[in-house]
Amino acid sequence: MKNLKWEALLLCVGLFLLGYQVKSGITDFKDKERVVSVKGLAEMEVAADKVIWPLMYKEIGDDLISLYNIMNRKNQAIVSFLKANGVTAQEISIAPPEVLDMQAERYSSTPSAYRYNATSVVTVTSKDVAKVRKLMTEQAELLKQGIAIAGGDYRYNVVYEFTGLNQIKPRMIEEATKNARTAADKFARDSDSELGKIRDASQGQFTITDRDANTPFIKNVRVVTTINYYLKN
Repeated sequence: MKNLKWEALLLCVGLFLLGYQVKSGITDFKDKERVVSVKGLAEMEVAADKVIWPLMYKEIGDDLISLYNIMNRKNQAIVSFLKANGVTAQEISIAPPEVLDMQAERYSSTPSAYRYNATSVVTVTSKDVAKVRKLMTEQAELLKQGIAIAGGDYRYNVVYEFTGLNQIKPRMIEEATKNARTAADKFARDSDSELGKIRDASQGQFTITDRDANTPFIKNVRVVTTINYYLKN
């Protein structure tokens, strides 16, 4: 009889502990289902570290041989100007000329005074952005040699790039994560909760844009991270 009482007592204790564990598990499960999703933004202004500068000019004429000779001479003059100002041969490339035969142009409604319209492009690709930008202000030297560098053609716009993203990525991700954590902490306090562990996170995509239209050589780097945190009572 005494054994039956002990067995009953142990059974009751076991059921109590089991119920407590089930209750705790359910509560813990419910807590883990409470999630807050926040975004963290990080932005940084950086100077472009690469420039692509196309020096484009046009020539017109009726004789192809004469036209090619003129363009070859002008290309050499441009290259000499660039090298004299610190641009290396490895930073210079000369594209084959584009020649348009105006007499063969089917869509021209008015006759042209010259048969051929040729375009030549000498391109500077350099990591020394400051040096190239200085040269851009000195193009008048080429005008003195009868070389008019043309602008306004979207195919030959100056392009500035930033290639050092990998160097600043860790710092920006850290800042974005901290900003997300700050937002999550505030949400937890406002809802009388405590912030738990991270459930999952998404880094987001880095974007690099010009700071504004007037300073394309200054870039704005931006990343937004999305982090989901558990909330606890």
